[in-house]
Amino acid sequence: MSLPPASGTGRYFARAAKSIRLIRHGCTNRPFFHISVTHRRRVNTQPVIEQLGSFDPMANVNNEKLVALNLERIKFWLGQGAHVSKPVAELFGLSGFFPIHPRSYMVAWRNRRTERENLAKQEAEKSTETASQ
Repeated sequence: MSLPPASGTGRYFARAAKSIRLIRHGCTNRPFFHISVTHRRRVNTQPVIEQLGSFDPMANVNNEKLVALNLERIKFWLGQGAHVSKPVAELFGLSGFFPIHPRSYMVAWRNRRTERENLAKQEAEKSTETASQ
């Protein structure tokens, strides 16, 4: 008589869906992320299956955010049916591995709009200063 998967036989996890997601490491105010394959459910109780890369969101001295990806293993896990989280899909899009994620377009559009508004405010302040002199 076979046991159900909920009894702890481990059969469920062998066939369970996998997910490629960010796992936060680092200290307070200094995040660092590993891009890892985990089980889609029970993230905290199951160990990481494989680390596929890393992401450092803090800009370095050259104002760069560093990402390291193992593209061969990412292709393997995508071929195995692994799901990709939204932040990882954005990173893959910016790296050229996926098409650019729509959220990346929206962030760029908002950043350009705020930059235009800031420039307009600075120009308005300069014109009022020259008019008052």
